[in-house]
Amino acid sequence: MESPELEPRRDLGLTHATSLVVGVIIGTGIFLKAASMAQAVGTPGLVLAAWIAAGLVAILGALCFAELGALLPHAGGEYVYLRTAYGEIPGFLFACNAFVLGGAAVAAYGAAVAIFVSDIHRFDTRWYEHTWHLGGATWVFELGARQLIAVGVIGVFTLINCLGVMLGGRVQTALTAIKVAAILAVAGGVFAFGDVHDFDNLHAGPGAANGGFAGFGGAMFAALWAYSGWQYMAMAAGEVREPQRNVPRAIVGGALLVLALYLTVNTAYLYALPFWQVASANSTAYPDAPSVATRAVQTFLGGRAAPLAALIFLISTIGSLNGVILGAARVPYAAARDGLFFAAFGRLHPKSRVPLTSLVLLGVWGALLAASGTFDQLTNMAVMSYALFWIPVSLAVIVLRRKLPQAARPFRVPGYPLVPLLFALVMVWIVISALITATAESVAALVLILLGLPLYPLFRRAVRARAGVTATRAPTA
Repeated sequence: MESPELEPRRDLGLTHATSLVVGVIIGTGIFLKAASMAQAVGTPGLVLAAWIAAGLVAILGALCFAELGALLPHAGGEYVYLRTAYGEIPGFLFACNAFVLGGAAVAAYGAAVAIFVSDIHRFDTRWYEHTWHLGGATWVFELGARQLIAVGVIGVFTLINCLGVMLGGRVQTALTAIKVAAILAVAGGVFAFGDVHDFDNLHAGPGAANGGFAGFGGAMFAALWAYSGWQYMAMAAGEVREPQRNVPRAIVGGALLVLALYLTVNTAYLYALPFWQVASANSTAYPDAPSVATRAVQTFLGGRAAPLAALIFLISTIGSLNGVILGAARVPYAAARDGLFFAAFGRLHPKSRVPLTSLVLLGVWGALLAASGTFDQLTNMAVMSYALFWIPVSLAVIVLRRKLPQAARPFRVPGYPLVPLLFALVMVWIVISALITATAESVAALVLILLGLPLYPLFRRAVRARAGVTATRAPTA
């Protein structure tokens, strides 16, 4: 049994924290999402505009999280902010969401690993497949070699994080350094050595389609998956040294670095490839096509470069998977410590001081989801849940300025209150666009979030019962 005094170790320094931000953000989206964005907007210029717009939105969100993370530097991130600002019910719903749809994020990274491994060697064996139609979308449950790869990599990185946050942080730092170097190498190779590049590729061709306002919103929705990740740093704030100083520095600095890298590499894609090759790269519409990043690398390394490119993308993806597992497991842990989630999730391992049950069950749930949807379906569900909760979280900056006016704020959002208000408004637009362009996955995400609501009274009664027992218990000598 765990002692009541047992607390997480603050083993993560500024380098680890920044690596967690950058390492989670730079994952699969930079290599896979350009195709679905191109399909949504129809021109190279609008693809780049969507990346820029989504990046600026991400910076606004990162600024809000930086203030909240420095104000409330505890395990749980958004759960803590929502509970402090609005009460238990929003916090409880987020805790349920962090587990249920956090598993979708874990599964998406596992599915992406399988995609990139298949670029090195084809793994197309399927032993079982079942298709069903629900909510206007086609959902496929598959059991084959790709699914085993996804489940296996989820299991490996769940185990790494079970061994201690310091090990997870060191692995994150190493993987982040490798992926940043690799992205710079891809962009540099395309610009310096690509054999089919053409500046005309950056201009719309005659008769180019335009997805309009909704299409641009859909492209931003896709890009937000690629930019999301700073929130996982906040979830693990309870294990960061000097969190009032290091949490905001890591979140804002990491987000700015990612924005610069993304603009560089996406310009390289569109410079190296005709637009039709970008739009027809790996996506839900073209599930068997090479990724847009693979096609870009092939312009300077040839067909034999595909396995090397896939290895680079693979390292990037597992870095994000590691960071998501590390961060997401801390939310149900924090809720369980407050009595608002299953008690087992709130127990720390006596030696490693990590929420072992939370980590293991998140990994198991992510492994199950990895067999039940495509990469784009999983990421659409995850981003819908992010956007929905980012609306009240960003507004919590304003609420807590009024609710806790005397609290120390080592970091304050510049441009207050315009920044949190603008971010919240953009998220409302993103949610509406998602309901239009990815209706089935968005509705599924909403349903999964609301399924937690009937459970709240059960946990609340248990909390009151424990409080009553504590209050009436006679003191011991």
